[in-house]
Amino acid sequence: MKTGEFSPWNNAREVIEGMWKADSLRGRFARGAVWSLAGALSTQGSNLAASVITARLLGTEEFGEFGIIQSTVGTLGIFAGMGLGVTATKYVAEYRLQDPERAGRIVALGAGAALFSGALMALCLVIWAPELASRTLSRPGLSGELRIAGVLLFLNAVNGAQMGALSGFEAFRTIARINFIRGLTTLPIAATAVFYWKLPGAVWALCATSAVACLLSQIALRRHCGDLGIRLRLADGWAERRVLWTFSTPAFLSGALAGLAIWAANAMLVNQPAGYSEMGVFNAASQWRNAISFLPLVLTQFALPVLSSLNAERDVSRYGKALRWNLIITAGAAILAALPVALASGFIIELYGSGFEGGRVVLVIAAATAVVSCINGVVGTAIFSSGSVWAGLLFNTLWAAALLGSAYYFIPLSPAIGLAAAMLLAYVCHTFWQGVYLARVVPARLRQCPGRA
Repeated sequence: MKTGEFSPWNNAREVIEGMWKADSLRGRFARGAVWSLAGALSTQGSNLAASVITARLLGTEEFGEFGIIQSTVGTLGIFAGMGLGVTATKYVAEYRLQDPERAGRIVALGAGAALFSGALMALCLVIWAPELASRTLSRPGLSGELRIAGVLLFLNAVNGAQMGALSGFEAFRTIARINFIRGLTTLPIAATAVFYWKLPGAVWALCATSAVACLLSQIALRRHCGDLGIRLRLADGWAERRVLWTFSTPAFLSGALAGLAIWAANAMLVNQPAGYSEMGVFNAASQWRNAISFLPLVLTQFALPVLSSLNAERDVSRYGKALRWNLIITAGAAILAALPVALASGFIIELYGSGFEGGRVVLVIAAATAVVSCINGVVGTAIFSSGSVWAGLLFNTLWAAALLGSAYYFIPLSPAIGLAAAMLLAYVCHTFWQGVYLARVVPARLRQCPGRA
């Protein structure tokens, strides 16, 4: 064949090579997608396998207790994290090349704040665990496990800030490697700990895998900062404290509202007759909802740094193109992941053992919720990248109200199914009003506002 002559193979190769170019949007998305996918498959595969083994060893009641502990840690973790992860992602992405010194100060600010807030919230959980267990969760015997979870709370806060900074550096290959190693450790640690120590072992297993990720992300972050000549000194971070108010505070409040609403809805569920068994069923379905959501969101976790950098450049055209790519990839991946789960819902629930048989409908609703929440996540990320964090806070307030209102109505009718339905309804509403705002307001902000905090 003559040089330059068209062939399907040569054309495909040119397209692929063009997508991989460092300065192209498609290249940045392609590289992020490939490495994120590699880490996600390992992490979620191990998490799902560990959840099945944990459920079979614990049974519905104790698995429900495990679920409410995870929910409690997740909610308090939002307060411990203070929105520092997403703040680091946005500002490191904007300044790592334009102003490396400022990027370094923001990384240091996030690290110092995470250490302080994580330790504070962990201490609060240790002190008030007995009261929380007996009065709110109606399970006085859970106070010991909640105190163990304080360790997990601290580690998650520190790791969240570090991983947020790595995302800002667009270090997706490194993040994938960390997730892969964490995935390798999750299953053996969880299976061994639960087999020998039951529920306390399940909580300690979460602490152990979080410690592995925290150590690896710390090493990686220092290496990436060193490569760019960025010095990390905690004392310098305080100079960027204004960022805590202008971005971290509304981001934190948005997450806190969502976390508190989910935890309150879970508390409604466990306080129903046979509530912890129903929570066990809901927790099993939630593991799969999280797995479906995790894959597309990890595939597009690079959206915030990419969109933030384009926001700094005030490039409305490329911003819109990047957002469309993000929506297409996320929606497609979520649907492809959710369909097999919904179709095989009966078989999946049977894996968890006796007591979980009624969870098929819950799992189907959870799969649908995952698709809607993934699309909603892309829209929310775009709103955050444009700096509209206070608008995001308003939308999360409305979402929390929708969730709690519908949960209050549906849970007494059918506990686990009712909570799953309430979650789906809240996300449908949330996606609608955020989508309207994104279409009408964000483009104008990109054209008019300077890209600085």
